[in-house]
Amino acid sequence: MSMFVDQADITVTAGKGGDGSVSFHREKYVAAGGPDGGDGGRGGDVIFVVDDHLSTLLDFKYKKHYSAPDGDPGRAKCCFGKSAESLVIKVPRGTVVRNAETGLVMADLWDDKPVTIARGGRGGWGNVHFATPTRQVPNFAKPGMPGQSFQLRLELRLLADVGLVGFPNVGKSTLISVVSEARPKIANYHFTTLVPVLGVVRTGDKNFVMADIPGLIEGASEGVGLGHEFLRHVDRCRLIVHVVDVSGCEGRSPREDFETINRELERFSADLAQRPQIVAANKCDIASPEQIAEFKAFIEEKGLPFFPISAATRQGVSALIGRVASTLDTLPPIRRYEVEQTPEDISPSLKLSWDQFTVDVENGVYVVKADWLARTFGMVDPNDYESLQYLQRVLRESGVFDRLEQMGIKEGDTVDILGFQFDYVR
Repeated sequence: MSMFVDQADITVTAGKGGDGSVSFHREKYVAAGGPDGGDGGRGGDVIFVVDDHLSTLLDFKYKKHYSAPDGDPGRAKCCFGKSAESLVIKVPRGTVVRNAETGLVMADLWDDKPVTIARGGRGGWGNVHFATPTRQVPNFAKPGMPGQSFQLRLELRLLADVGLVGFPNVGKSTLISVVSEARPKIANYHFTTLVPVLGVVRTGDKNFVMADIPGLIEGASEGVGLGHEFLRHVDRCRLIVHVVDVSGCEGRSPREDFETINRELERFSADLAQRPQIVAANKCDIASPEQIAEFKAFIEEKGLPFFPISAATRQGVSALIGRVASTLDTLPPIRRYEVEQTPEDISPSLKLSWDQFTVDVENGVYVVKADWLARTFGMVDPNDYESLQYLQRVLRESGVFDRLEQMGIKEGDTVDILGFQFDYVR
């Protein structure tokens, strides 16, 4: 049996924009043709889409890093670099994508609409953009911007209308196999169901999806047993069908089982505990009339619908399913997770812009460090006056000079950027 994985942590990185080109028009019999360096192409986005052929997040357990391709650099003759293709990541329907650092929801993949999670960087301007009447030979261009990068947590939350909950071996798998085309493995021992099972129930002109959630036990919400791994799959369900073994086999108490499961649901989510619930008292064919009557009185005292059934003989199952269908007609749609953070809505710690840099003082030298500076320096000629003017303007606009002045730098002090040292001048 394949492993069921419903949670995974991955890192996605969109492509870097292509660098702008430093180029000059060269043509026979044409003197001083001027700059003609083109712009770089845009980096590829990272896009998530639903694939109904997938049922788990198993693939993401073995591959953790996903990177979109970079844009091509600009070329001579004002030719733009080619923008990169997007990286498309396929996930099962019902996957919720969270920013692992902030915990905020970035996408809920429940329909067929693609969702862009990380945007590729813009391409840099070629030197054709920097020509002016007084600067006719610009020997510099802008580097491409980096793509966005996120650490993500993927959570698979099944899209089911009805969730079957209850202790192991109470007959949930038998019930879903009787009312739908689902064929779960069924046997007379605990934890037969090791993965959630979905089945489409057809009644009249209506269909709904039922999920057999692996059996809960006491302490499940705190990580005991198998059930805690699947409590999140009940989270979307509009209606809960609580299956209880009313026969008291193996010395169990139907009352205690019912209370225990509800406590676990409440500990996991107060909202989940308030979800509408129907109680299916299973194994009535081997229970005494007294047992059924006693448990019925207990459930009806709590104001919950009670249905005595035998999934094995199909006794009472039709009445139960009819009530489930009519109840669903009165309930709101399956829960969708609202997007709490978009690629444009990045926290300052993740912002991919010029304001991300550090300045340290080492032996009297002000050392400036920033990832984007390496790309900027790559497009600047330190021996060219106009290039240095451009670099100075970048350092001023990015706030590097303001930070140096806040730290008390004086005229003539040494500044080090990637090994390139110069004296600070106001």
